[in-house]
Amino acid sequence: MSTNWLTVLPPLVAIVVVLWRREVILALFMAVFTSELLQQSSVFLGIPLSGLATLERIIEVFEDKDNARILIFSLMIGALLAFIRQSGGVTAMVSSIIRRGIARNPRQAALLASGVGVAVFVESNLSVLTAGILSRGIFDRFGLSRAKLAYIIDSTSAPICILILLNAWGAYILILLNSYEFEVTAAQVLWGTIPLNFYALVTLLIVLFTAWTGKYFGPLARSEVKANNVDAAQLQIEATHPAYMLVPLIVMVVGMIGFMIWTGDGVMANGSGSRSVLYATALACLVAYLMMIAGGRFNHIKLVKIGFEGMGELLPLVTIVLFSLALGSSLKDLGTGIFIAGLVGDFLPLYMVVPMLFLAGALISFSTGTSWGTFAILIPIGVPLIQTLGLPPSLVLAAILGGGVFGDHCSPISDTTAVSSIASGCDILEHVRTQLPYALVAGFITLLIYMAVSLVYL
Repeated sequence: MSTNWLTVLPPLVAIVVVLWRREVILALFMAVFTSELLQQSSVFLGIPLSGLATLERIIEVFEDKDNARILIFSLMIGALLAFIRQSGGVTAMVSSIIRRGIARNPRQAALLASGVGVAVFVESNLSVLTAGILSRGIFDRFGLSRAKLAYIIDSTSAPICILILLNAWGAYILILLNSYEFEVTAAQVLWGTIPLNFYALVTLLIVLFTAWTGKYFGPLARSEVKANNVDAAQLQIEATHPAYMLVPLIVMVVGMIGFMIWTGDGVMANGSGSRSVLYATALACLVAYLMMIAGGRFNHIKLVKIGFEGMGELLPLVTIVLFSLALGSSLKDLGTGIFIAGLVGDFLPLYMVVPMLFLAGALISFSTGTSWGTFAILIPIGVPLIQTLGLPPSLVLAAILGGGVFGDHCSPISDTTAVSSIASGCDILEHVRTQLPYALVAGFITLLIYMAVSLVYL
């Protein structure tokens, strides 16, 4: 397709719309529509034909089995999270840890909050909810402010989810990569980002240092313990047994590893991420369902209702996944990536490409409040740079992923920011104000590292 400057219009439309309306779904849809409009030959019939072409482009997403699997998985993970929450397993786990007196001083309390966030790496919001609910009373007991709790759980959840990729984050990114060709498999490119995702690594190191030493700086150091009157009823459900939470999560994680090995003929790196995560999630849902039926507190009809309500909670996310896949396909036909790669090669020093992608990811994520939407916009731009300029694929992808998480940590409209505030019982504006200096320090360090790595290897 045409390789002129108009090919950059669709991603620009997406960025402008998210900055203007702060709405990722509308931005992605308008970007797809704009891309299809540019591919029409008729001037007068362009707009109506583009509308029809946009619908057809979205429908084409389902023709790929991997795409269909990830969309179904995205719905099923909502059902699984709802089962775990409504079963009382999370509440029981919290009560068990508090009753056993695992945390005996402020250091252990802070490390426990961070450790729980690491352990529950299957989903970022579940991670912050579990760690927040678990640690609120403990932080109060040792005179630690809720702002400190909010910082610890928020700055642990997303970085660990983007590093331990056996979860929805990994499956989502993998499906965005599957439509492109690399010298190695998409799974190998994704696994290669782990040691190169410097923002996630630096952020986790800062959290660990802060929790271990008890040394805080900036507004967080001056945060005070306040009376917390957040209604815990919205977070608390009658406790049953920790197994209702632990067993399905263990089944999902172990199942995904097993299915990756099975679908890869004994080699995990060669496994199918979309098949493995779907099979593992389905198995975990089945286990959770059977456990809740056997417990006698739920019947089939009630569990079906709980499952569909959980799926409904993730419908906006599924829509983002769907539109992002359609946008990637449309931009590929339009030739956007090739044109941008040419511009970058002509005007931007090669060593600045990776740092600029990191900053672009941070800006988009900060403006939209969603790192996943950022991945959907930037991966279709970044991958052609890899292919045209010969950049290391894992390094470029790591910069995009890290930038998305960085912007998410700074954004007051991020869902993780809101959930962290609710789970910790901290005012959302106080949480943003106290976490921002830490995120900026980690982001600045990361930018310097990417510049240094690029100077050495590119």
